[in-house]
Amino acid sequence: MSKNSGKSSAPRGADNHDHLRPPTQVLTRGFDPRLSVGSARPAVFRSSTYVFSSPEAAERAFALASGRAQPLPGEQPELIYSRLNHPNAEILEDQVVPLEAGASRALVFNSGMAAITTALLTFAKPGQAMIYTVPIYGGTQHFIEDVLAPLGVRGRAVAAGDTAALTQAIADTPDLAVILLETPANPTLVMTDIHAAAAAAGRRAPKPVLMVDNTLLGPTFQHPLPCGADLCLYSATKYLSGFSDLIGGMAIAADPELITRIKSLRSLLGNILQPDECWMLDGHLPTVHLRMTRACENAQVIAQALARHPAVAHVHYPTLFRSPEQVKIYRGQCDAPGAMISFEARGGKAAAFDFLRSVRIARDAVSLGGVETLACHPMTTTHSGFTPEAFAQAGVTDGLVRLSIGIEDAADLLADFEHALDQIGAPAPSAATPA
Repeated sequence: MSKNSGKSSAPRGADNHDHLRPPTQVLTRGFDPRLSVGSARPAVFRSSTYVFSSPEAAERAFALASGRAQPLPGEQPELIYSRLNHPNAEILEDQVVPLEAGASRALVFNSGMAAITTALLTFAKPGQAMIYTVPIYGGTQHFIEDVLAPLGVRGRAVAAGDTAALTQAIADTPDLAVILLETPANPTLVMTDIHAAAAAAGRRAPKPVLMVDNTLLGPTFQHPLPCGADLCLYSATKYLSGFSDLIGGMAIAADPELITRIKSLRSLLGNILQPDECWMLDGHLPTVHLRMTRACENAQVIAQALARHPAVAHVHYPTLFRSPEQVKIYRGQCDAPGAMISFEARGGKAAAFDFLRSVRIARDAVSLGGVETLACHPMTTTHSGFTPEAFAQAGVTDGLVRLSIGIEDAADLLADFEHALDQIGAPAPSAATPA
């Protein structure tokens, strides 16, 4: 690593931080103040290109970046150009690792979709197949069906939570290269068994890469890598950042070779996160556990109360699961239920719109994982590109409302939701009437 950055040149694991617990490691590893004129926190390195210490160092850096050579143990090649890598990305990638149990390396992107698409393009080639669970984030499904399929990558959708169907699909899909699970599913929160998928993948030769989009539960409450996943994917925009002020993505793995392969394509595509956003995201990481714990506590109170309201037909939330299989999966791979709630409003789309029109503290907006509470209608927003058949398969109804619970006072949020639910069916205010 270039000596003019703030990142330590010591080998990974050699900085004597690995014995520390994750909340401490996030604040201590990956950054040496001595290399940044004593700054207590990383500076922002906005340079587009970097000066080599020697021609030999330049030759070695390009050989490593191109894949013509492999790094020696503990070797930190010098930086070349910020499309390939830069100090703020390397610091961030080191400091996010301890948040994800079982991880050894991470790679940062300029959006969650960039992380997902780059990972899929790395491991799924024309003539091969991939399996993915549905429902899944609408952008991911669009990429699989409308970009990968024309390129010759066959996608096979399996209903989230159907362990038997998923196991069978993994066993009998020819040329299977990738399995992509989104668990909990967006927006129904149906959970898929990572252990079962990993076991089924392990019986294949060659073994397909098992990827888990862990955005909805985040690294605090679900740990895909110890469950057998090969790759953990995030929209870092959500809980990792948590303040709705930047867009980012992350890929995290236990096997560093997987990250090396994805990094090669990231360098070509140029979808690395820029220095300023890396610096911002790095500053948000120490509060991930604090923010998520508070939001989860709020969500548990609110989910239980919503389930009792007469305007609500059903609440989707892990501690309210009725299916024995869903309860088993939740208890087997999650530490807490998280801060995402979906509920079915009695009265369909009109009722859902009445609710969204009437909330005052919660904001009618897409995205999730911020300190503020957000609410949206998935059928007409995040999943609006689905066909009627896809909506039916995914269980996304016209009365479904998705809530991302924030860190406000739970009593205030609950009062806001109950007031909004009470307005369902009431005449909408006219344009001349103040809301």
